[in-house]
Amino acid sequence: MGNQQIRSVESNKEPSGEIAEEKHLPGSSEAKTSTLPTGPNTKTENVSSCSSDQTRQTQIKTSAPRNKSLTPIIRTSLIRIGEELIIWLKTLASAAVYATLIVTFGFQVARVEGQSMAPTLINQDRLIVNKLVYRFSAPRRGDIAMLYYPVNPEKSFVKRIIGEEGDRIKIIDGRVYVNDIPLLDDYVPDEFRSHDLWGPQIIPEGYYFVMGDHRNNSSDSRHWGMVPKKYIIGKVQIRWWPIAKARFFS
Repeated sequence: MGNQQIRSVESNKEPSGEIAEEKHLPGSSEAKTSTLPTGPNTKTENVSSCSSDQTRQTQIKTSAPRNKSLTPIIRTSLIRIGEELIIWLKTLASAAVYATLIVTFGFQVARVEGQSMAPTLINQDRLIVNKLVYRFSAPRRGDIAMLYYPVNPEKSFVKRIIGEEGDRIKIIDGRVYVNDIPLLDDYVPDEFRSHDLWGPQIIPEGYYFVMGDHRNNSSDSRHWGMVPKKYIIGKVQIRWWPIAKARFFS
């Protein structure tokens, strides 16, 4: 029978005992004791407490194997996460090394400042400069090149190569002649042409004559002389920004 049935039956009976306390005088060797009721209710509470203790023990026994089974899974997961982090770190380190090598020896990203190469290149255009090409071949007339400013090599410019070593350059009323032949420069609009007079002068070995496409708004070889080959960084290969005007330069 359940607890409720036991309690309902025992409620009709007279209690068989009362709580009695025995107090002892100080100094007595006996401790205080109390006598609880001796009715069936006491037995019922003892049964309930025993059953709850058994339930707790059962729960503890059943939950213990779960914790033991989860521990290897957690350990395996942590090991896997650690391995993945190591792989990612190696990948990032490799990418950084490759990027450094590419920038140092292969390609460089540059930004145009100013209008000296307009309308071909304008202010804030983003470029990719090929630094490898001139390791295997010499700069050619018509190339758009990135170069160090001969007067102050800490600065860099973007200009067009007009004359190669050994060429005879002269400018009459803004018209450029290379070896007495008019330069084909239809990329220069009429309103961007100058009316200056320069030369004639033969370009020495190992040097190049450069000009901006915006002839009347460019500081170039007409003003600060020839550019040594060692100062030419690379060939402008791509304009990648703005996207709408992206272009490959041959």
